[in-house]
Formats: sequence, structure tokens, C-alpha cells
Amino acid sequence: MKTLRWKKMLCGIATVATMGACVPKNVPIETGAFTPDWESLNAWECPEWFKDAKFGIWAHWGPQCQPMGGDWYARHMYYDGHWQNQWHKDHFGDPAEYGFKEVIRDWKAERWQPDSLVALYKSVGARYFFTLGQHHDNFDLWDSPYQEWNSVNLGPKRDIVKEWSDACKKYGLPIGISMHGSHTWTWMEGAQAYDGNLTKADGKGKWWEGYDPQELYAQCHPHSTGWENEGNIHGQWGWGNGASLPSEEFKQKFQNRVLQCINAYRPDMLYFDDTVLPFYGCDDQIGLNILAHYYNRSAKQNGGQQRVVAMGKILEDWHKDAMMWDVERGVPDRIQEEYWQTCTCIGGWHYNISDYHRGWYKSAMQVISMLVDIVSKNGNLLLSVPMRGDGSIDEKEMAVLQDIKAWMDINGTSIYGTRPWKTFGEGPTADNASPLHAQGFNENNNYSAADVRYVQRADTVFATIMRWPEQRTYTLKSLGASSPHYSGEVQGVELLGHGTLTFENTAEGLVVNLPAENTNAIAPVLAVTF
Repeated sequence: MKTLRWKKMLCGIATVATMGACVPKNVPIETGAFTPDWESLNAWECPEWFKDAKFGIWAHWGPQCQPMGGDWYARHMYYDGHWQNQWHKDHFGDPAEYGFKEVIRDWKAERWQPDSLVALYKSVGARYFFTLGQHHDNFDLWDSPYQEWNSVNLGPKRDIVKEWSDACKKYGLPIGISMHGSHTWTWMEGAQAYDGNLTKADGKGKWWEGYDPQELYAQCHPHSTGWENEGNIHGQWGWGNGASLPSEEFKQKFQNRVLQCINAYRPDMLYFDDTVLPFYGCDDQIGLNILAHYYNRSAKQNGGQQRVVAMGKILEDWHKDAMMWDVERGVPDRIQEEYWQTCTCIGGWHYNISDYHRGWYKSAMQVISMLVDIVSKNGNLLLSVPMRGDGSIDEKEMAVLQDIKAWMDINGTSIYGTRPWKTFGEGPTADNASPLHAQGFNENNNYSAADVRYVQRADTVFATIMRWPEQRTYTLKSLGASSPHYSGEVQGVELLGHGTLTFENTAEGLVVNLPAENTNAIAPVLAVTF
């Protein structure tokens, strides 16, 4: 116990002694029409380019993909009894000897080719791209002057964000950066029992000599209470339920990192894996500072008009005036007045070899079904494609992407640039409520041929039947003369990928005659003109 207490004393001294010694000055907050308060930030409007884009792909990729042991690896590797802790022991040994810093050291990304991946994603149908900026593991994936533990200094020794950004510029895709590091303070607390309380002095003669583990782990603080229950981390996401509260230095460092990244890479989108904004619940100002800076920078770069999107989770309606609501792995059951986004993943957020072996990836049918449903409700879909630590994607993921591409090549016109119609849809999944839980998690909807989703663009309504019906005569009830959504007699119907169809206007609905052969493997789309 004496040794542990002495280490904690040293840890505290080192943190104070090094604070600001070799760190650049605080990044000034950009001034302009937006000030860092909710009333001013409510002037933000979601740009039309984002509303038109509809579909993005995310490289949720960093050092936690190196062990191929699944999401939240850097946390759970330190928790005795957790399956990822056993995985770590089986593959790498005791976390006290081979900790997360060693995972970073051994992550080389030797097969990563951002140019070819971005080209692939654009060909599949993505109209924007996201890279991880840093996860809860606190490792910055860019040349970060405020975080020595970054991908230029360690691991791949490459500027991950810059190389993704350069590829996006080449292929004309807007780029977003996701920031998750505000939660490191509590998320990495399991490391305190292993290497989480090491200091810079402990590195003498080690491979990490000269680096301060506290800049990575940030664990020189009392443990959160209630931590014996691993599930309590979710209750502490909003900095309640006994969460240890972050220091002023930790919050300022996070703000500096994000502002510097905005200035250096000019992202079109920012994603925060937070309830509302970073530190919301214990310090609202950090997130407001970042939003004001981000919006003012964009306005100055675009003739006074901001053109960027910032996203957060679990927003109240009044938050949605100042930023965009992101739903994790879920879909609201009705059209949303304010524009929004779902983020989901083909597999797990960080690469898991078990998902590959067990065949636990989403099919292209499930992805397209979610996309069609989301777009009908005034939203976008951001899809993560898990990447191995070496920077490659596996052949099963490639097959899913090719199936998505096959459908989008024919039917993308019913997605891009559309807006909600009078109703989002009809059928069992439209009639039955499917409420969200917390930030989402209701994505396993059982769509059938009885379900239809509607969108419009100019004078055309697109009706997607969510599965190919067995019967070749199909009735679209919302287009019938007796429907409250009736828009007049239909003049023409085209099946995308096929051509014109015969049809009949009736009181009960628009009756269309589908061809004998399916034109794609997922769902038919009808273009209806009045």
C-alpha cells in the first residue's frame, strides 16, 4: 500500500510539474456572429449539401483495432473477468506488462491505403466520409501538438487524419472527424490497477522513455464511485452517478486538441460521442466554445455562411436548433422536424475477428433497408466499415459493400437530394411504434413486402417496397383517392432499373404491375409522377 500511495503522489507531482512546460499556448476561440452560448448557436442551420448527401461511410479505426478483439478494447482489457481481459491475456499477456501503450506501439497500419479506400467508398455510394480523430483511448490520430501520444509520433507514424483528408479532397467527398476523448477520464479507470498510474519518470530505459503515460491514460485522480458495477459507466456518461469529475487541465487540453484539429484540417463535420457535447453535465462551456469556434471558422471561410455540421447524442429538442442529433444504431419511428443522422456499423465499432468468423455482419439488405427508412424520416445514414489493425477490410465486408453498390447504382436517384413526403411510409413497421432507448439501439426492424417508404424530389415521389413482393400486382395505399395523403391522379410509374409500368388509379390505392423478374436483390423502387 505504501508503494501505491507513493506512486499516486509522484503521479500528481508530475502532472503539475509538466503542465504547460512544453505545450503550446491555448488555441484562441474564433470570434464572429456565433458566441459560445445556446441562444447564439441556435442560429445554426443544417446545410443543404448535407441534406442532399444522405449516405456516408466511417473509418472508426485506431489502435484498438490492432488486437482484433472488439469495441472498447482499451477499457475492458483491464477488467478481470471480462472476456476482452481474457482475450488480452491469451494473446499478449498480463496488462500490467503489456498495456494499452504497448498496443499503440505495435500498431503499424502496414496495409492502409486511404486513397483506394476512399475511392471504393465513393463508388459504393457514399457522399461523405468520416475518420476517427481520437477514441475514448485518448490517442490522437493526427499530428497533434497538444497530445504527444499521437499517430505521427507512435504506432504507424503517419498523420491518419491528413491522409484521409487528402484522399477525400481528391475524390470530392466532404470529410468529418469524430472526437470521443472527453470520456477518457472515467473510461480508462480500469488501468489504474495496472499501468494507468505510471509517470514519465517510470519510463527511463523503457521503449516509451520521454513520454508521459498520464498524457495518455489521464488517471491521476480518484476512481469514480460505484465502479464495481461495469455497467455503471453508461450511467456516468453524463458525468453523474458517482463519476469522477475531470480537472480543468484535462478539459482545456481536450478543447485545445479539437480546436487545433479544426484549424489544421477544416473538417466539414464534427461528431461528438457525448450526451449533447463534451463534458455536458459537468461543464457546458467547453462544448459551446468548440461549436462557436467551428461555426465562426466556417462562416469566415465561406463568405459569412457557415456550412458545417456538428453532431451529438441524446439531444433535447432545444439542442437540435444549435447542432444535429445523432442516433446510435437506431431509427426514430416518425419523421423528424429537424434534420438528423443515424450512425451504425456493419459489425462492431472496432474490428472483432469473432464477428468475422461468426458471420455477424449486417447484410446489404439490412443496410439499404435502414438507409431507405432513415431518408424517409428526414435523416442521413453514417455506416462504419470495421478495419483490421493493418488498415485493410476483409472479404466479407467487401462483399457487403459490393451488394450495397449494386443496389445504389440502380436506385441512388431515389436517395440523393430527396426530402420527406406527406407520410414516410405505410405497413406494419410504420403503424407500430418503435421508440428509441437512450441514444438509439432499435435497428433490428423486421421489414417486409407490406412495408413501403416514400420520399420526394421535385415533381416525383419515390416509393420503395422494402422487400420484393411475391405477387406481381401491388397496391400503394397512400396514393389512393381515399388516402389522406392523396396527391391527385398518377400520370406515370417507372420501376428503377426496368422502365415504365402499367398501373391503375383506384380509391384504395395506386395498383401497379411489377415485372416477372426482380431487377435487384434487395427492394424495388417506383418513381411516381402526377
